[in-house]
Amino acid sequence: MQRIVSARQLESAKNLNWVSLIADIMLAGMVVGPVTAPFLAASGVSLLGKIANIIYFMGDCVCPQPTMGLDLAPPYIMAVCMRCYGTVTGLLITRLLYGVTNGKGFYWLSQYGWSGAALASVLMMAYPLELAAEVFGFWSFNNYVVTPFGLITGLAWGLFTMPILHGWQTAKTN
Repeated sequence: MQRIVSARQLESAKNLNWVSLIADIMLAGMVVGPVTAPFLAASGVSLLGKIANIIYFMGDCVCPQPTMGLDLAPPYIMAVCMRCYGTVTGLLITRLLYGVTNGKGFYWLSQYGWSGAALASVLMMAYPLELAAEVFGFWSFNNYVVTPFGLITGLAWGLFTMPILHGWQTAKTN
C-alpha cells in the first residue's frame, strides 16, 4: 500500500525546530533525572538500578558536590546538589515563561546583544561565587543558601539562551 504525503505534512516537518525540540528533551532529562534516580535505585529492579547508575554518573560529571543531594529515598540521594538543581529549576522557569510569552518582553537578555550577554554573565556568576565562598570557609553547605544562588544562575542563563534556542526559526521566517 502506498502512502501519500500531503503538502501540509511536508511543510510541518520542514518547519520543525529541531534545536528547540532537542533542548526541551535535554531540559526534561535534567529536571526529572536527578529526582527520579534515588527512587529507581531504591526499587530493587536491576534495570531501573542501572538507569539510576547512569543518572548518578551524569550527576557526578556536572555537579561539584553530588554527595550533598537531598535524601529522597534513604539511603539514596538526589543525583545533584540543590545548587545544581536550583540552576535547572531556573532554566525550567524561563522555558515555561518563554512558552507563555513567545519571547516577547524586556527581560529576554539576548535582544540586547553584548550588553545582555554581559548582564547574563554577571548574574550567572552567582553559582560559582557562592561555591567559592563555601570553599573558602565563609559558610558551610546549606540547601537554603545554595538553592537561590543556583536559581539566579539558571534564570540568567535561561533569560539569555531561551530566545536563542527556541526562537531562531521564527526570526528566520519573519
